[in-house]
Amino acid sequence: MSVKINQLEIENVKRIKAISVTPVENGLTVIGGNNNQGKTSVLDTICWALGGERYRPSNVVRDGSTVPPSVRLTLSNGLLVERSGKNSSLKVTDPAGKKSGQQLLNDFVEELAIDLPKFMQASAKEKANTLLRIIGIGDQLHTLEQKEAELYNRRHTIGQEADRKKKFAMEMPFYPDAPQEPVSVSELIQRQQRLLARNGENQRKREQAARYARELEDAQRMFEQANQHLLDAERNAEISRRSAEDLHDESTEEIERDIANIERINIKVRANCDRERAEQDAQYYQKQYADMTDAITKVREQKYELLHSVSLPLPELSVEDGELIYQGKKWDCMSGSDQLKVATAIVRAINPKCGFVLLDKLEQMDLKTLRDFGRWLESEGLQAIATRVSTGNECSIIIEDGYSVPVQPERPKWKAGEF
Repeated sequence: MSVKINQLEIENVKRIKAISVTPVENGLTVIGGNNNQGKTSVLDTICWALGGERYRPSNVVRDGSTVPPSVRLTLSNGLLVERSGKNSSLKVTDPAGKKSGQQLLNDFVEELAIDLPKFMQASAKEKANTLLRIIGIGDQLHTLEQKEAELYNRRHTIGQEADRKKKFAMEMPFYPDAPQEPVSVSELIQRQQRLLARNGENQRKREQAARYARELEDAQRMFEQANQHLLDAERNAEISRRSAEDLHDESTEEIERDIANIERINIKVRANCDRERAEQDAQYYQKQYADMTDAITKVREQKYELLHSVSLPLPELSVEDGELIYQGKKWDCMSGSDQLKVATAIVRAINPKCGFVLLDKLEQMDLKTLRDFGRWLESEGLQAIATRVSTGNECSIIIEDGYSVPVQPERPKWKAGEF
């Protein structure tokens, strides 16, 4: 069972002259009043009574009082907590009448419950770490967040490199009319030499045909002397003539032109190859970037599963990027009432034995929000003792000049002519 405050009596502490408060067991007890009347002194006194000497006010005794301060709290577990006399030393008495001290209170009094501003004023990371420590996954989530940050930084670097490579590739010249491979000058020369050899052979055959033609003329003149020689010459001449008729010389102009232009062509080929390699580099880094994105997504899914595998103090409360998130909003975007609700729920989760929390300055809430907050406290079985600059009916008691005064009942509203 969580411990709550059943009864509170204070005399001559700070601005308080004499008050008695009976907080509701579950829900909101509002201590109202105008400014400088002693509302905050009530909360400070509870902190001092339950939290120990480090919460002792610098000036405990009420100004102008000759009577020593006195504080008396009755708790739901039967303990009686008292501070009185000149030194205001602590006395804790259990139901059996045995006396004890601060150590017994420390078991169930949560520091943040009596000093909620400490949590409210903490950094976003400190608030998130408090929650993660409560639910026991701080180390695991920290490991995942480190992994996510490392992957994110690597992906960012890879993305920059991919963009640089792509830009570099796009700025490089490209020649669509160039061949895919560099042209070899030696190969062109060899081709030229082969053509020249074939042309030389053709020339040789032409010269041979001419020679045989001359021999034919000689044979004709010497027909009488060498008839047989004439017949052989005629046959050779005919054969040579036919062979020569089918011969065609091949042009070397294209090869000569290519040899002359080979360096210009190869410059284009090398430029195209360089651009292709640059585009391949860009594609490689783009793929790495996509792989990093997939890895980051998986880590974030692991974080989500981890956070949703544990019981959180509030539905829709979570931690994202090292910050508390409630109903999709970060702390600085939450309403004041939601901030109080989150803080109260977390404080209760830190030490379930502590069933109460002290809240100052609830004038930031309108009446509807105040009632909603009170109903939420009741549904959670929590006790809150709070101050509010007001003298309205939402107050449980009103402090006036250091005394508690009754709350005036709300008068019925009427209009002239209506009864």
